[in-house]
Amino acid sequence: MRLVIIGSGFAGMYAALSAARLRDIHGTSPKELEIALVAPEPTLVVRPRLYEPNPETLTAPLLDVLNAIDVVYVQGSAEMVDTQSRTVQISAGNGASKSLSYDRLVVATGSRLFRPNIPGLAEYGFSVDSLDDAVTLDKHLHGLAQRPATNGRNTIVVVGGGFTGIEAATELPGRLRAILGKDAKARIIIVDRNEVIAPDMGGEARPVIDEALQKLGIETRLGAGIASLDASGVTLSSGEHIESQTVVWAAGIRAAPLTQQIGAERDNFGRLLVDRDLRVPGVQGVFATGDAARAACDDDGNVALMSCQHATRMGAFAGNNAAAELLGVATKPYHQKAYVTCLDLGEAGALFTRGWDRAVEMVGDVAKKTKQEINTIWIYPPKAERAAALASADPERVTDL
Repeated sequence: MRLVIIGSGFAGMYAALSAARLRDIHGTSPKELEIALVAPEPTLVVRPRLYEPNPETLTAPLLDVLNAIDVVYVQGSAEMVDTQSRTVQISAGNGASKSLSYDRLVVATGSRLFRPNIPGLAEYGFSVDSLDDAVTLDKHLHGLAQRPATNGRNTIVVVGGGFTGIEAATELPGRLRAILGKDAKARIIIVDRNEVIAPDMGGEARPVIDEALQKLGIETRLGAGIASLDASGVTLSSGEHIESQTVVWAAGIRAAPLTQQIGAERDNFGRLLVDRDLRVPGVQGVFATGDAARAACDDDGNVALMSCQHATRMGAFAGNNAAAELLGVATKPYHQKAYVTCLDLGEAGALFTRGWDRAVEMVGDVAKKTKQEINTIWIYPPKAERAAALASADPERVTDL
């Protein structure tokens, strides 16, 4: 029997750990149940941190962990899924490809930044969506020091007032001073179509964010979108033109395109609709998890967000349940009632909220310490020690905040 997991992000990593854990609990050998993880590199990109400086350091190796728990790493990109023949076509680079059969499949392909067809966006826009994107932006920021000190050089426009946009924008004043000098006057502007910043955060948390933006001198242009970009800057839907040599796009994400190959219902974000066990209804042998899946967190109507907090726990349940079906044991319905947000606010600290109503628990330096602990410890892979790695993937305990 073979269980194939596509993706080495948070959901894919925990799917592999959890499936291996259940296999170990039931005394099944890796020869009887092979668990294979397919990804271009055996690496976890710590995507929630890509707004920080030195993004090239924000990865974690997975090969030693996978070897420790007897998970087979298959290098390559999954290009096609045939759910009738239960095979995955994998491009291994240099024109080479191979086919991998499966008895159960876990789609953990993550998400991609949504880039609309706005004139100039592809040519002049930057992002922190992927490791390559973040490295490109970082090199560009360092290159600004070699340019004339114009308003456009020192002005950065961040498009999107959600979590990613806020974290990128609030980190940028410090990053620019480190590059251009402590006396450099940087101008950061967040542009968002909504009438308020961080509309999903609610009335209790939003004033904390507003205060942080004011403290850092970050401007906003709300109720406006981007009409076009060019070498001189951006033109807003309001007609305003902002001189800028750096535009960071952070306005929305969609499930990775591979989900479109699964003949099942999807939501507006491209996520596969799944049942409480994270199965894809109507498609035999396929589970979806993380940003590839739209899953109910509880019986109150709350749905998992496209975040690493939900992806890790969803991954653990998906891996467990896919393996459980092959082992002939009971599955565990996914649930995630605990929900927190910890939003980095750069030199203004951080914001920690609990619950779907975003009740504020910590702000400022205290919340910042928690954010740093999350970013540098909690979200990293377990050590490559078999017992500890397997124990870390109990689906009932992953991200139990």
